[in-house]
Amino acid sequence: MHDRPVEIRVHDFGEVDTGMSATEARFEAERCIQCKKPLCVKGCPVNIDIPAFIREIAAGDFRKAAAIIKEQNMLPAICGRVCPQEVQCEGQCILGKKGKPIAIGELERFVADQERAQGMVMPQKKPATGRRVAVVGAGPAGLTAAAELARMGYRVTLFESLHAAGGVLMYGIPEFRLPKEIVKAEIDAVLALGVELKLNHLVGRSVTTKELLSYDAVFLGTGAGLPYFMGLPGENLPGVYSANEFLTRVNLMRADRFPIFDTPIKRGSRVVVAGGGNVAMDAARVAVRLGGKVTLVYRRREEDLPARVHEIERAKEEGVEFVMCANPVKILGDQAMTGVECIRMEMCALDASGRPEPKEKEGSTFTIDADVFIAAIGQGPNPLLIGELPEMKKGRRGNVTIDENGHTSMRKVFAGGDVATGAATVILAMGAAKTAAHAIDKMLREE
Repeated sequence: MHDRPVEIRVHDFGEVDTGMSATEARFEAERCIQCKKPLCVKGCPVNIDIPAFIREIAAGDFRKAAAIIKEQNMLPAICGRVCPQEVQCEGQCILGKKGKPIAIGELERFVADQERAQGMVMPQKKPATGRRVAVVGAGPAGLTAAAELARMGYRVTLFESLHAAGGVLMYGIPEFRLPKEIVKAEIDAVLALGVELKLNHLVGRSVTTKELLSYDAVFLGTGAGLPYFMGLPGENLPGVYSANEFLTRVNLMRADRFPIFDTPIKRGSRVVVAGGGNVAMDAARVAVRLGGKVTLVYRRREEDLPARVHEIERAKEEGVEFVMCANPVKILGDQAMTGVECIRMEMCALDASGRPEPKEKEGSTFTIDADVFIAAIGQGPNPLLIGELPEMKKGRRGNVTIDENGHTSMRKVFAGGDVATGAATVILAMGAAKTAAHAIDKMLREE
C-alpha cells in the first residue's frame, strides 16, 4: 500500500495507508495462479474463498468479489487492514515461496472499500427459527457470532457494556490504522441482518445472569479488557497508564481533542512505552501524535519483537526510539514521575516459545527521563461477567475454558476470542466465533 508522508501523518490521526487503485488491484489479482489446492484458504481463520474473490477482481467485477468475501466474513474492510496476513493467507501463498506473495490483505481491503462506496452487499438469510440467542460483547468475536447466527435464522440480541459497539476495534486500534467510520459501517451491515444491539448494557449488572440464561443459547465474546501491570515501584504515580487505558482515552473518548471532548490525557514530552507487540506500537505511535518524544523499551532482541514488521517500520519512521534488551524496574518521581529506571537484559537459553529467555544483567541499570509511562505487556479477560457464573470452568489466568467447538462447561453457553484465549488477533477471535456459532446452531437444531 501507499503510505502518507511521515512528516504529514505524525501530526494527525488520518489513515496512514491510502490503499490500492482499481488498476493496481486488477494488476495484482492477475498475478494469482489460481492453485487447484489453494493453501491460502487453509491459512485463513474464517475460510474465505480467496482464489474466487481474486479472480473476480481480475475480471473487474468488484461487487461479486465482495459477495464472495461476505459469504464467510462480514468485516472485510476491518480484516483487510488489521489481519496479520503475512503469517496467515499470504504466508501460505505458493508465490511467496520463491518471490512475493499475492497481496491478499490489500485486495480484500480494496474490495471492501469499493463496496462501501457503492452500497453494501448483504448475504442471504435462512428462514426464522423462532429461537433466541444472546451475544455478550460487540467486539470482533461478538459481531461475527451475531452475524453468523442471524444469517442462520436466529433472533440475536447483542449486549455491549460501552456506549459504542466495536470493542477493541473502537477503543484499542488507533484511527490511523483503522478509521472508525469504517468500523461503524461494517457494524451497521451486521445490524442490517436483524441483530438487535443494546448499548450501555453491562451483563452481570444492568442485565442479570438469570435474564441472560433465559435465552436459548449464549455466546460470550467479552474480549480481554483487563490490563496487566508490571508491579513496579512508583507505578501509582500520575502519568502512568496501561496501554488499554491510554488507547481507550484517545481512540474512543477522543482525549486528543480535549477539552472539545470531556476526557483528558497527559501529553508527555518524554514517553516510555514498555512492550513489543502491536499494542505497544499503537501506544507509541499515538504518543508521537500527541507531541511526545517516545522511547519503546523491550526486554528481548529486535528480531524477537512480536509486532507486525510493517508496524515496527512505521513506528521507526515516525521517530520512536527502540531500546532493546532492557526492562523497566522502577518509576522515578515523588508527586509526579520524572523518569524510568531500566536494567539491561542478557539473552539466555531458548524458552518454550523458541525465543531466548531474558535475564537481568547485574549492575547495568540506566535511566530514561520521562513524564509518561505506558505499560503494554498484555491483558486478560475481564473477570466481572465470568465471576457472575461461578459454575463455569476457568483457566489459571481467568480465561473461560472451552472445547474445540467453543462450548463452555455450561450446557448452553459458548465462548470465543480473547475471553477464552487471552489477548490474540482480531481474525482469530472471528474464526473462533464462527466455530461457536455453528456449534450453537447444531445444538439448537438437534434439540
